[in-house]
Amino acid sequence: MNLNRFCRIPAIICFFAAFILIPFALQAQDVSDAEDGENTEESEVALPRQFREISLGMNIDDLKTALQNDRLFDFRGDRDVSFLPVREESLVETTGSSFVRRAFFQLRDGSLFIMSLTLNTGLIDYHSMFTELVEKYGQPVSLNPREVVWETEETRLTLERPLTVKYIDLKVFNDIISESSLIQSRRVQERQDFLNEF
Repeated sequence: MNLNRFCRIPAIICFFAAFILIPFALQAQDVSDAEDGENTEESEVALPRQFREISLGMNIDDLKTALQNDRLFDFRGDRDVSFLPVREESLVETTGSSFVRRAFFQLRDGSLFIMSLTLNTGLIDYHSMFTELVEKYGQPVSLNPREVVWETEETRLTLERPLTVKYIDLKVFNDIISESSLIQSRRVQERQDFLNEF
């Protein structure tokens, strides 16, 4: 009788240990899963800097060659290239066929820094494009009725209504913004200096 009772003690201890230790083990697993989730969220998803054979940073000759070789665009050569009256900037504007209705490529100092593709809403819709981009690049950093924005330190990808996709080299873009702000503040100062003459 005592032997039988003695044999039950380890079973009872194991039973209570399971109820005490299992919740702690599960809690530790939840913490580990949460940390893994945080690490996944913290790691940036790389945004594309290329569409087909066209990529941010390429020079104008490579851009023209890529456009001529791509049947998605109706590129007409130098007729579609304009030189802008600002610091070494040029714009390539071309029509497209099928999915791309119109495309704009802006270069600065001979390097492509903005690609803007206006898509054909008769063949593809905003919701399909938005869903595809979220699946590939995760949740956007900014969302409003006019545009959706994904961004890393180097690249900004935007989806604009009614249906335009833009790829932007942020380093070049931010340099332009800084220069514009500097020029604007200089003009404000010059204006004030002129007013002070009276």
